[in-house]
Amino acid sequence: MAPVARALERLPGVEHQVFLTGQHAGLDTYFDARERLGQLRFNPRDRAVGSLRAALRALLCGRFRRRPAELVLVHGDTTSAAAAALAASDCSIPVAHVEAGLRSFDLDAPWPEEGHRIAIDALAELLFAPTEDAAANLRREARVSGRIFVTGNSGIDALLQARARIARPPGSACERPLILVTCHRRENLGAPAEAVCAAIRRMAAELPVRVAAPLHLNPLARATIEDALAGLDHVELLEPLDYEAMVGLMDSSWLILTDSGGLQEEAPALGKPVLVLRNVTERPEALATGNLELVGTDPDRIFAAVAGLLADPAKYARMARPAFPFGDGHASERIAAAIQAWLEERGR
Repeated sequence: MAPVARALERLPGVEHQVFLTGQHAGLDTYFDARERLGQLRFNPRDRAVGSLRAALRALLCGRFRRRPAELVLVHGDTTSAAAAALAASDCSIPVAHVEAGLRSFDLDAPWPEEGHRIAIDALAELLFAPTEDAAANLRREARVSGRIFVTGNSGIDALLQARARIARPPGSACERPLILVTCHRRENLGAPAEAVCAAIRRMAAELPVRVAAPLHLNPLARATIEDALAGLDHVELLEPLDYEAMVGLMDSSWLILTDSGGLQEEAPALGKPVLVLRNVTERPEALATGNLELVGTDPDRIFAAVAGLLADPAKYARMARPAFPFGDGHASERIAAAIQAWLEERGR
């Protein structure tokens, strides 16, 4: 959202404020106009999704009533995004959804992201879909009544801006190829994460690779990986990285193993193959470009996929071609322009 905030700064006569809910710490460093940051003061740790969403909804509704707005923008499918959309609706404020229309079509899943996506899109008056496929999902849903714009995803704007700012360290010809691993989704907590770690242990022992695994702030996700992988040769466990450090690590990697939605979008733009540690994805566009492959969490399947890429340079080269299915780096400008046109129309 930082590139969107910067694009809104350039609109004449438009004032904006960024609210940080506290669901994730440290995000204030990415926004330039600190005087325009609002932060909620509460501790989200150890809250179930339902109670977290209810608490955020009440707090945000109070803020919106004290300082009414013409529009509330939310991004993605987090509990914070859902709570903000509900709070805006409670206060009769129109909602705009950045990253609208993503669907995994897995409504039986016990985790909330798909429900959040559907609910936010049903509430939104402006829907900024990253791709034509996402826009088509929205058009098929009778509950969606807002205006749909295909803009690309502002996350790609942020990625390309960060990559331009950082210098890639020189590599060594004798280094083992680097595999970046992240695993944190609710669906992978517990036994699935343990299975992923089993695959990593086997890779480190049997394949000429090295692994870097940034740890997540979620103590449940972190503990499983630390218990299984700490102290292993060719495996480095890292403390959570800031955004530019993470982009640098992605850019220097040979392969990415992840259950992260953001990395599934970012890696193709960097020309990095991705093995997705899930059985479904709400980002099928990168499957179509050939940059992604779904491998789930079965350790034998993960190991076979990595070993196969090492043994098949032609397949690796096909997956390593840079592709931009989620945007060209100008999504924020399109979002700001659509908002400006909507505000002018609303004013008339």
